[in-house]
Amino acid sequence: MRKRKLSNNSNHLEEDLINLTPLIDVVFVVLISFILIAPLLEADHVNLASSSITSTKNVESSKIIIKVKFDNSILLNNRPILLSELTSILKKNRNPNIKQIPQLYHDKKATFGTYQSIKNAVEASGFEELDVILMPH
Repeated sequence: MRKRKLSNNSNHLEEDLINLTPLIDVVFVVLISFILIAPLLEADHVNLASSSITSTKNVESSKIIIKVKFDNSILLNNRPILLSELTSILKKNRNPNIKQIPQLYHDKKATFGTYQSIKNAVEASGFEELDVILMPH
């Protein structure tokens, strides 16, 4: 927006300009922060074997969070459990009317065998999908 004022003493034009530099700086800082934060969480979608359930009535997603720590200990919704209990607990918590996709947070120092056992337990519980959440270093 530009305002022009005519000076009383002369024909000199005086211009008042709005300085947009601070606004542009703020926009660039916000843009750069989005660029830096976006790749921090990436979801890798794993399709499991098909289950006996053919359709779901409600397509809402409810959170079942499985965390594997570096020592291969397992947490289900922040509650410690044993691997042998995982299948039965998941079967109890599974609601066939709601599309539930368990999310697996697997520590990079935990073994692959633990991941495979959890994947098999999720599949045996009747879930069709498993989201593996990857966090970069």
